[in-house]
Amino acid sequence: MASAYNPGDGRSSSTEEMPNDQQNYSENSLSERRSSQQVENGVPSTSPAYSDTDDDDCGPRPSELYGKFTWRIDNFSQINRSELRSNSFDVGGYKWYILIYPQGCDVCNHLSLFLCVANHDKLLPGWNHFAQFTIAVINRDPKKSKYSDTLHRFWKKEHDWGWKKFMELSKLHDGFIVEDVLTIKVQVQVVREKTNRPFRSLDGQYRRELIRVYLSNVEQICRRFIDERRRKLSRFIEDKLGWSSFSGFWLAMDPSVRRHMTREKTETILRVLVKQFFIEKEVTSTLVIESLYSGFKALEYQSKNKKGIPKLTETDAQSTPMVLIDQDMFVLADDVILLLERAALDTLPHQPLPTKDDKGSQYRTKDDNSSDEFDKDSIERDDRRLTELGWKTLELFALAHIFSRTEVAYQEAMALKRQEELIREEASERAGVELKAKRSAADKKRRGKNM
Repeated sequence: MASAYNPGDGRSSSTEEMPNDQQNYSENSLSERRSSQQVENGVPSTSPAYSDTDDDDCGPRPSELYGKFTWRIDNFSQINRSELRSNSFDVGGYKWYILIYPQGCDVCNHLSLFLCVANHDKLLPGWNHFAQFTIAVINRDPKKSKYSDTLHRFWKKEHDWGWKKFMELSKLHDGFIVEDVLTIKVQVQVVREKTNRPFRSLDGQYRRELIRVYLSNVEQICRRFIDERRRKLSRFIEDKLGWSSFSGFWLAMDPSVRRHMTREKTETILRVLVKQFFIEKEVTSTLVIESLYSGFKALEYQSKNKKGIPKLTETDAQSTPMVLIDQDMFVLADDVILLLERAALDTLPHQPLPTKDDKGSQYRTKDDNSSDEFDKDSIERDDRRLTELGWKTLELFALAHIFSRTEVAYQEAMALKRQEELIREEASERAGVELKAKRSAADKKRRGKNM
């Protein structure tokens, strides 16, 4: 798709920033959130340390699979080529480059931007690179810079990915081209996805930036799942006859069978969890899976240290858990009847709105002496919220999964009961028919004697 870059069409300089320890947003507020999180020229972040180590994985950490690259295109107004490509750069063990169409790719009046796999035609058959990336065109005012994010699996037939309509050409002169230089930055996070359990997927700094932009989206996903499950349970419980029948079935069950029915292997539940929540084309999937990973670890901690349950939010009471982890099993923490009634009423608490001063601190830059403490507080709050969302979602998911087995057993028992009732009814009908036939035969016999 790309052709070689000709230096005569405009000079470009590229700076690669080595890794550190599909939606398109242009609103100023989101750019402000991002600009306050950027770390440039090797200046370390003063935000709380984030461990991207996966306790269950000895492979490379997300921070080792993350990198940034800056491309400064000089004499931009003099470029007359239809497309330009940057120098290649390494991230996550793979080579990449940026491809731009200054006059648009199959569109008019737009700048088109793509991230591409370098030397894709020389890679081994069956190759694929799964990555989340952000491309930005930088404005002289960092708060007005234009960012776009996406999650994509690069492979033979999709070795480049990006935006044909990244931004309108007319807007480039509104602070984006400075002294005839256009600056493009890209952040690339190679993702080592897993299918059997939640996993760490993001570098700490990149994760914080994405949280500031997409936390509300993650909350919507978790809340939608929780509300859907809660409504389903409510309808089941509100059916008084059916609920009474299920309760009777459960209480009549042998205690050893009940104990077996209230536990399930963690691997079984986590595999289904990842399949449902990690949607490959959804830009929020990496944060959702991070949330579920943090929630799983919090649940593990809770199960091992019942007297030291971590506090997730300022308003979060140390409520009795619904599910615990016992070695490699999810186990219901109480009787299933009580837990289902509780889950039907339990809603996901809303995140308290930040105060005016706290909200304003989100947009302060590192030049403000007071910003570090504010940033630390907001980052910790967002991390707690992400963990809480994952925890509550995982807990209800495990409860619903375990209950589904019990529900199937109940439905099978009810089906067997109905079958037995039908058999008894049929037997009763046959007995009635036989009795009627015998009486008829006896009547005929008596009438024959009287004649």
